[in-house]
Amino acid sequence: MINVLFIGDIVGTNGCDFAEKTVGRLRAKERLDIVIANGENSADGNGITKASMDALFRFADVITTGNHCFRRKEFTEYYDIKENLLRPANYPEGVVGKGSVVVDMGRYSFGVINLMGTAFMEPLNNPFECADRLLREMDTPNILVDFHAEATSEKKAMGFYLSGRVSAVIGTHTHVQTADEMILDGHTGYITDAGMCGAELSVLGVKKELAIEKQRTKCPVKFTESEEAPFFNGVKLNIDEKCGKVHSIERLIIR
Repeated sequence: MINVLFIGDIVGTNGCDFAEKTVGRLRAKERLDIVIANGENSADGNGITKASMDALFRFADVITTGNHCFRRKEFTEYYDIKENLLRPANYPEGVVGKGSVVVDMGRYSFGVINLMGTAFMEPLNNPFECADRLLREMDTPNILVDFHAEATSEKKAMGFYLSGRVSAVIGTHTHVQTADEMILDGHTGYITDAGMCGAELSVLGVKKELAIEKQRTKCPVKFTESEEAPFFNGVKLNIDEKCGKVHSIERLIIR
């Protein structure tokens, strides 16, 4: 069996530090084999930088991203340098980086696909067609999909679309953990959103007073990371490495 931990959107230094401490405690207790983290908000002010990437790779085996993946122009080159750093696979052809990876774990291999939704998001290539193409290329039954999307309906549709063909479809982007973890068709682990890792008493990791000002006045506001006490959101999956079937999926909220 493969014990996999997926961490929802990690926000800023606060989130990175707390995630590292939490994973450190979980690794031995849960006998974790693979840790995957969404790091597109790991830099202070959102996006990802070399410093935040290095912080994440101290405890994560694969980093996924989303709509903020190219927020920091100076970081773009790392998508071609780091094998286990992903950007959404359904960006147009020719864009730097890649959206999937297969990690060799010795007695088995484990694939990760990063996709981005198009409902209320950037009009990227069709994520469903992109998933079909990538699955034809990946020679492993153990595949986790990070679907970074706004619409719950699009995430649900992707879960059912890939049911039986991948081990898990994990939603990210909204930073709010949903209570709908399930195993689809007795095979594929699913949750609409894994949540976030960062300040709990905040607005998606941002200082609440700044988010309120933006919403109330509709004027530009520079967001900064909240310094409130952090919490950890994610999911733990137990996967049969011979067939990719999920035996259990558990929501995690650690304060």
